[in-house]
Amino acid sequence: MYSLNPDENSDEQTTNTPSPLKTKRIAYGPEPLQFGDLYLPNGPGPHPTVILIHGGYWRARYGLDLMTGLAEDLAIRGYAAWNIEYRCVGNPGGGWPGTILDVALATDYLRILAATYPLDLQRVVPIGHSAGGHLAVWLAARPHIAKNSPLAGSSIAPREGNDEEIATPLALAGAISLAGVLDLEMAWRLHLSNDAVVDLLGGGFMEVPERYAAASPAAMLPLGVPQLLIHGTNDDSVPLQVSQAYAEAAQAVNDPLTYIELEGVDHFEVIDPKSTAWAITIEELRKLVAKPKR
Repeated sequence: MYSLNPDENSDEQTTNTPSPLKTKRIAYGPEPLQFGDLYLPNGPGPHPTVILIHGGYWRARYGLDLMTGLAEDLAIRGYAAWNIEYRCVGNPGGGWPGTILDVALATDYLRILAATYPLDLQRVVPIGHSAGGHLAVWLAARPHIAKNSPLAGSSIAPREGNDEEIATPLALAGAISLAGVLDLEMAWRLHLSNDAVVDLLGGGFMEVPERYAAASPAAMLPLGVPQLLIHGTNDDSVPLQVSQAYAEAAQAVNDPLTYIELEGVDHFEVIDPKSTAWAITIEELRKLVAKPKR
C-alpha cells in the first residue's frame, strides 16, 4: 500500500483531511508570468515542499493548471505544493535564458516564502512533467553549471547568508521527472517536437554547445542528488529512450537514481492524480523526504 503521509513516523491522520488551503496567487518576480500557486496542507508544519513544473515542450501552449490536480492531491497528503508558472517560448522574455531562469528564481523564492509559510526547506523536491521534467532535474544540476554561464548562481541568498557572498541555488532533497526531456542534445538529434529545444536555446547543438552544456542535465552527470525517473512505454510525445539512456548514463557514474518504466502508460497518465503512476510517484516521493528514524 502507498502511504498518504510524507512522514513515516507521524501520528497525523491525512486520509480524512479536509480540502487543502490554497493561498492567494503569489508573484516571485516582476513579469506577468512569474507567479505560482502555493497549496498548504492543514496542520502547523513545517511541511515538505514540492515544486510542480508543467510541460509543453517549453512553448506557450500549456500552463500551470495542468498540474493543479497534483497540487491539490499533494496538499491533502501533507505536502506543501508550489505550482509555478514561467515564461515559455512565445512569451515575452521566454526562451534562452528566461524560461530556465524563471524556474530557478521560482525555486529559490521558497527562501522568501518560508518566512511567511511553514515550509521545510530541508525537504524540497521538484516534480516536473515532460519539458517540466527537464527543468525539475536541471534544478538538481545547478551547482555543476559553469560560473560564466548566465544560468549560474542564484539571485536570492539564504536568509542566514552573508550578503557579500555569491548566492547559491536552493539545495534539494531529490528531483522527480515524469516523462522528462532530460538530454537536450538527444532532443536536438531526434528533432523532438519540431526542434523545440532549438527554439528554447536559440540554436542547435553545434551552434550553441555552451548553452546545451549549461541547460542539459545529461551533460552535467553525476548530479549527486537522488533522482526518480518515471516513463510510460506508450508515451508518444517523449520517446522512452530518452529516460532509458539518461538512467543508464547516471547509473554508470553511480549517481543516485531510480528508474521506473510503466507498461502501457501514456504521456499524460503520469500526471493523473488518480492513476497508479501517480501513486507510485507519491510512494517514491515519501522516501525522498522521509525524516531519518531516531
